[in-house]
Amino acid sequence: VSMMVIIESMIPFCMIFESRSPKARELVIISVLCAIAVAGRWAFFMLPQFKPVLALTIIAGVAFGGEVGFLVGAMTMLTSNMIFGQGPWTPWQMFAMGIIGFLAGVLFKKGWLRRTRASLAVFGAFTAVIIYGGIMNPAAAMMMSSETLKWETILACYVTGLPMDLIHGFGTVIFLMIAAEPMLEKMDRIKVKYGIAD
Repeated sequence: VSMMVIIESMIPFCMIFESRSPKARELVIISVLCAIAVAGRWAFFMLPQFKPVLALTIIAGVAFGGEVGFLVGAMTMLTSNMIFGQGPWTPWQMFAMGIIGFLAGVLFKKGWLRRTRASLAVFGAFTAVIIYGGIMNPAAAMMMSSETLKWETILACYVTGLPMDLIHGFGTVIFLMIAAEPMLEKMDRIKVKYGIAD
């Protein structure tokens, strides 16, 4: 799978958002959420995988919808990698984080994901290990292997990546338990004050 395929798969999410003709106030909110997530990733740089980025992406998706969740997740990874280093992993990270934000918005809108701490924490742990790890571990195998990709290589990446995925899930749960409720309340007030629809 080439990186162009990953990049092209992100275009429809951006087009859906653009077709709504977003106002400046929506773009400012997305920018602020991305800035908070980038600052959070930077603040916890010394703890591998223990970052608030996924939690903030889920919160953005629940508060403002799937398209905003995707943009916050994808743009946070692109922007924060300007600090941590760009590479062939960046589009994979953008897609993995973005798709989780999109799923958070869609599942919340359908009523399958609730705004309770427990529901968000379970969703955060599941997506960190299964979706983010499920995308990034095979991506690591593809980036390492210059030859034909073998199942043994993918399995080795899953096995070696699992401890980091579990730390990522644990960190996401902690950040969601602490930050989800107050941030969602603030975002509700912002939506009312500035007339922003989901």
